[in-house]
Order: sequence, then structure tokens, then C-alpha cells
Amino acid sequence: MKALRYTKIGSAPEVVEIEKPTPGPGEILLKVTAAGVCHSDDYVMSLPEQDYLEQQYPLPLTLGHEGAGVIEEFGPGVETSLQIGDAVAVYGPWGCGHCLNCSQGKENYCTNAAAEGIRPPGLGAQGSMAEYMIVDDVRHLVPIGDLDPVKNVSLTDAGLTPYHAIKRSLPKLGAGTFAVVIGSGGLGHVGIQMLKALSGATVIVLDVSDEKLELAKHVGADVTLISDESAAGRIRELTGGVGVDAVFDFVGANPTIATATAVAAMEADVTIVGIGGGSATIGFGSIAYDAAVRVPYWGSRSELIEVFELAKAGKVDVEVQPYSLDDAPKAYEDLHAGTIRGRAVIVP
Repeated sequence: MKALRYTKIGSAPEVVEIEKPTPGPGEILLKVTAAGVCHSDDYVMSLPEQDYLEQQYPLPLTLGHEGAGVIEEFGPGVETSLQIGDAVAVYGPWGCGHCLNCSQGKENYCTNAAAEGIRPPGLGAQGSMAEYMIVDDVRHLVPIGDLDPVKNVSLTDAGLTPYHAIKRSLPKLGAGTFAVVIGSGGLGHVGIQMLKALSGATVIVLDVSDEKLELAKHVGADVTLISDESAAGRIRELTGGVGVDAVFDFVGANPTIATATAVAAMEADVTIVGIGGGSATIGFGSIAYDAAVRVPYWGSRSELIEVFELAKAGKVDVEVQPYSLDDAPKAYEDLHAGTIRGRAVIVP
């Protein structure tokens, strides 16, 4: 079968022929229908050799932690009501299944994963950018029914991650409040839609170009601003000097985090979602009184089910740019160049 694999540190990923996998005990073989492209993949491939090896990523690595497919085969011992041919999405943050957090469906916060060597597909385990993939346990499958897998596969990360980030702040986002989204790309443009669907807040979006802000307007942003040194002051003006009730930074670089903390009102939430390598300065006088800074990771399985319910209700629509598996390396070139509108999706 064909697979997109990272085969040499510092080199671009390549499409190669590998053996079709066979599911072992408890495993499931999926025929992949769609796989999402993410900046996290780019981050892994940008690691220097020493960092890559220290973090114990394998080589070769089949990329893709956003996956959807149809069930092709069950391994020995799988007990489930799912059937061959069912359309499913892959819940990506795999955990041990038996710690306290996993028992609550919060495998994204598994306390045993690191010690037991459990890694997400495409970020340690072999991923979804192939004609077939192995899923380690049936609990990591979520039925999607008749949802279009190409349009919705990215909800497994680009939907789940902003939903998890936003859900915790919803009690602060009633009518008359303000929320800021920094970055209207793959995750941000979905987060904007979720804020409009679930909260009463006025949504202010920052990004670096008019083209990116046009997408933000298209999906429901109330106010759009260029993300530069003047952005914080303009947001303060818009809010009468008070600041905003929640900020969701989908970039996570030093300049964006500085903006996020600068515009936070008293008792606001500042949520850093992006992996841009930045850090926040926190201390008395450096941020508004009682503001909280959070760094969430992915989301729970039950939250993924809720995200798909939003999609079925027409509340969330992911902007996708499809690529064939043969053209998958070009998707990463375009991602690195910043020319993808929304989310790139590989279609085997």
C-alpha cells in the first residue's frame, strides 16, 4: 500500500510503498478515507536530530494524527457493536484506558501514556496518511454516520482542540462579553464558528493578512484586526479600556501571547493553544487581576462526539483543501508556505 512517511531527519516526507498491516489482538484495520494535515506534523519534522531521537519518534514514521475511514477488519478479541464497513473517525490522543483520566474519557490527559510508551497515531504510532491504518483499540473509534469524511476528518483535532479550549470558558462568555481569537487558520477558523454557535460573545479575530482575515469574516467573526503591535491598543479601545473576557491564541508565539495577556480583562481566561514556541510572562502587575492562563491539549472522547454533533447540526463547517496521497508532500510545502486556506486533507 502507499503511505506518506517521514523517513530521514531533516528531509521532506515521501510517498512510499509499504506492506498492508494486519490487525493484532484488540486492534482494528481501517481503510482510510481522509487524513488531515497539521502544523504539529511540521513541528515534528522540523526537530533537530538530537531532539527527535530524545523524544523517541520512530523512523520511518507514517504521518497523520487526524484520520477517518471505514472498518476493514477486526483483530482477534475485539468486542464491539461496530461492524465491518462502518464509517468512523479516529480519536487521536491515545491513552492507557485504565487510569483515572482515561476512565473519564480524557485520554488526552492520560497519566500513564509516557511511561507505557503510548503515542498518538502520526505522532509516535504509525498514522493515517496511508491507504490503511491500524487503530490500537475500539474505544478510539467514533462513528460518523453519513458525515463527509473529507470535510470533517479535521474535526478530530482542528475541531476537538478548539472545542476543548473554548468549552471551559463558556461560563464567562454570555451576552455583552468579548472573546479574541488569534490566528484564523486550521484551528482558529473552526474556533470562531464554535464561539458564535455556543456563546453570546462578540468575537474579535487577529491575523497577519487581509486574506486570512477574510476567512475569519466568512465564518462569522464580528471584528477583524491585523495582528501587529497596535492590536492590543485597538482591542482596549473596542472594549472601553476594560479588555476581553477570553482570549484563544491559536499561534502561541511570543508576540501573540504578549497580545493575549495584554488584552485580558480582570478574571479573564487566556488560553494558549498554538505551539509557536512562545511563553507568557505572569506575575503581579504583568496581567490583569485574577486572570487565568491555560495551556490545554487536544480534548476528551466525549467532547469529540459533541463536536461531530455540532457538524451534523450544521454549526461547524471546515474549510478544506484536498490533496491526493501522491500529492501529499506538496500539502506540507503549502502548509509551510502559509498558502492553505483552512485545513489541508489527504484523500487516499
